[in-house]
Amino acid sequence: MVDIFSKREGPRAEDVKARRLLSENAGTIRKLADQISNGDFSRMKAEEARRKETPKPEGLIIHDMKARVSNDVPEPYVKISLNNRVVLVDRSTGRQMQMLGEIRGNFASKRFVMATAENGFISPLDAEMHVRVGHLDGIEISGIFTESQLAEALETLLVAPDD
Repeated sequence: MVDIFSKREGPRAEDVKARRLLSENAGTIRKLADQISNGDFSRMKAEEARRKETPKPEGLIIHDMKARVSNDVPEPYVKISLNNRVVLVDRSTGRQMQMLGEIRGNFASKRFVMATAENGFISPLDAEMHVRVGHLDGIEISGIFTESQLAEALETLLVAPDD
């Protein structure tokens, strides 16, 4: 004799009973799980629910990191960064246009070193810029000639050249 089992429509009767028993006793089951896990079960379920929520923009500060371009014509200025790099930067985009050099030395004596191959720079200044700012190469930065005065001098020579 052969027993034939056929698939029925819908869930099995024993599955329906088990689901109903679990749903009717869900509070007791949760209490027991929390008691056994010292409250970790409820914390885990709350963390899962929090992760599934979609982010809410309320109270958030959203920064647009793209540089705003106010015009297509670059507005160059000289900037001396915190790591003593002297660069020509476009004011409207904030992008570096040309590396001019570095301020090297220690707190006692600093000097401006122009971006040349001899000074160890990978991309040296072109010949035209070298002619314009060459006299500032090696100039000492002190109380007499400060970093801001160096930036002003470079900006005057490069941004508004003598025509």
